[in-house]
Amino acid sequence: MSKQRSDKPEIKPFAGPAGGWGSMRSLAEILRRERVTPDALLQLARQNKPDGFMCASCAWPKPADHHPAEFCEEGAKATAWELTTLRTTPEFFERHTLTELRGWKDYDLEQHGRLTHPLRYDAPSDKYVACSWEEAFDAIGTALRPLDPRSVAFYSSGRTALEASYMYGLMARMFGNQNLPDSSNMCHESTSVGLKAAIGVPVGTTQLKDFKQCDAIFFFGQNVGSNAPRMLHDLRAARKRGVEIITFNPLRERGLERFTNPQSPVEMLTGGETQISTQYHQVKAGGDIAAMLGIAKFVIEWDDAALAVGDPRVLDHEFIAQHTQDFEAFADAARTADWADIERESGLERSALEQAARVYARSKAVLAIYGMGLTQHVKGVENVRMVVNLLLLRGNIGRPGAGPTPVRGHSNVQGQRTIGITEKTELAPVDKLRELYGFDPPTEKGLDTVETCRGVIDGSVKAVVSLGGNFLRAVPETAAMEEAWPSLDLSVQIATKLNRNHLFAGRVTYLLPCLGRVEADVQASGLQAVSTEDSTSCIHGSRGTAKPASPHLLSEPRIVAEIAKRILPPNPRVDWDSWVADYGRIRDAIEATYPAIFKDFNKRLFTPGGFWKGNKAAERIWQTPSKKAEFLVPSGLSATGFGDADGRFRLMTLRSNDQFNTTIYGYHDRFRGVKGTRDVLFINREDMAATGLSEGQIVALESDAGDNRLRRREGLIVTPYDIPRGCLGAYYPEANVLMPVEHHAEQSHVPAAKSVPVRIRV
Repeated sequence: MSKQRSDKPEIKPFAGPAGGWGSMRSLAEILRRERVTPDALLQLARQNKPDGFMCASCAWPKPADHHPAEFCEEGAKATAWELTTLRTTPEFFERHTLTELRGWKDYDLEQHGRLTHPLRYDAPSDKYVACSWEEAFDAIGTALRPLDPRSVAFYSSGRTALEASYMYGLMARMFGNQNLPDSSNMCHESTSVGLKAAIGVPVGTTQLKDFKQCDAIFFFGQNVGSNAPRMLHDLRAARKRGVEIITFNPLRERGLERFTNPQSPVEMLTGGETQISTQYHQVKAGGDIAAMLGIAKFVIEWDDAALAVGDPRVLDHEFIAQHTQDFEAFADAARTADWADIERESGLERSALEQAARVYARSKAVLAIYGMGLTQHVKGVENVRMVVNLLLLRGNIGRPGAGPTPVRGHSNVQGQRTIGITEKTELAPVDKLRELYGFDPPTEKGLDTVETCRGVIDGSVKAVVSLGGNFLRAVPETAAMEEAWPSLDLSVQIATKLNRNHLFAGRVTYLLPCLGRVEADVQASGLQAVSTEDSTSCIHGSRGTAKPASPHLLSEPRIVAEIAKRILPPNPRVDWDSWVADYGRIRDAIEATYPAIFKDFNKRLFTPGGFWKGNKAAERIWQTPSKKAEFLVPSGLSATGFGDADGRFRLMTLRSNDQFNTTIYGYHDRFRGVKGTRDVLFINREDMAATGLSEGQIVALESDAGDNRLRRREGLIVTPYDIPRGCLGAYYPEANVLMPVEHHAEQSHVPAAKSVPVRIRV
């Protein structure tokens, strides 16, 4: 196993750009570390291209006019991670108990390699032992059938493709519940709730072509260099034609500052760079509502002044009158907002917000890009609504080059919502399912992620089936969740590699290894293809051709079908075996369920650039109760949900550029200058001085939630960083131990991981 963690970590500022030779060296390192075969390099050439496979990492769109290499550093890591020649076999588990493995780091667990056999937990030995697929499926059925359907949760990772996701959601509803927590509950559910309420659709309105038509981009709370690096090509192209990019982000992130294109020989040889942000405003964690209200206040007051003297108006009053509701209430709130409050809550000076407002006021087509820096707050939904408020002022929705552009995380997390992975009846096609399959779908609201965590802790959830993911590591309230998990009657984990969730067994536990997306999936009718939906609502076909890591792996659709056959009564309208034999039949079923979205699904599967599923708000058709786009007056200026207090800090959980979600590829966060450790506390130098801390000192963080429960993260290295005062940064998922399960976004229940109240303990 390649050693990544160091007892003497290096922490020093990184001077280079995003991309460039640093990216190339990082790629070479992971290819060496994963011991990939030459075939892996051939697979990278197929990544994110028509008739190729879609990256299992982020959901950034795949262009029709693709680059020679249509993968980024992070995407290449995801592919190498899946194509590794390292293996975690039954012999590995003969040598290690689960209790021992709980002492391993996340990186070491997954780095050991791909799972090769279905496994059953053996309690007397505290080990996994190999079993047959038939034994596993029969035992799972035996454990599930007697349970109250309401006590079972069917979790799914956003990595799972449309076909398996459709089958999974159908299986859960036929079993009798809508307990379908998923990755979206942890990241962009605030988008789904906020955009749906404001403009009638739960997703962004833009497409990749809008990057070629905008004249300004406002960027909020998203670290492009680590989380969606392929977007840097689109941002670079926009900057080359003079588009201004106005960034609001607490930390200075290198991908938002400068970029060297690894596919440009001139830039690579000369050290050429593109400046990405033309303005960079380091807003406080939770201060975006105040910042956006400040921009709105400027443009509204400029519009008032223009009206008074007869000058051209600043706002698009024709659009506002025809297409919006509650403008006057919002405008009055902006006019009366106090600048001292705005500056205090945003952490920005009035003059800085005026600079941003002037760009907005003179731009004719504005994209508003945002990520979890907005959605993962107690007022995360209001953050999203404020983005819409800002866009509506000048008609920046429903025209070329303009609109909200949420950057989804996992590769198919948005697509899962599209085909029914949801706990909400109003988002599920219950009438169509009844018509097609002859059963009465449940209409009682199911459990989301936060509610599933509550149920595991209080014992009302008796079984969890996880289609991918690392649920225990991804969710808040780590200690209580790990303590409660062994009380489950059943835990089923479908995965490609070993992760921490697998080390906590229920009374009956099975670990089922599945094919990866890059691998050849051969069924009765031949080589199969699957599909995903990107952040811009485009559907892409994906076909793996690599040799599977083990002959004992099954595909996700096959695993779902086998479980379904054992927990559901026979239904002549659902031929699970036929669907597995030919995934085209699953797509036919998806088309029958959603005919408006998936017309001619199989024919359009490999459309270059994907086929767009359509978006009514992009046509200025507002599917809201008022039939208009709706302004919202925010309830306050802070999104944190808690007040300031002496000694209390706002903790942001962060990803490094050597990880994707809970998957840790290594210990080198190159852009932040951290190598050899993840035990880091990023802090402003002035806060270090005020608290008497010194660089390199080891400290702990404790939760300051006020609920009398001790939550503590030990062993953090004090590291000065360019971060707003009163704010801290520490790596996810290790810092989840500090977050209460009830610290979540209002309405959407997204864990509020970007502003967690904590105190530093020496």
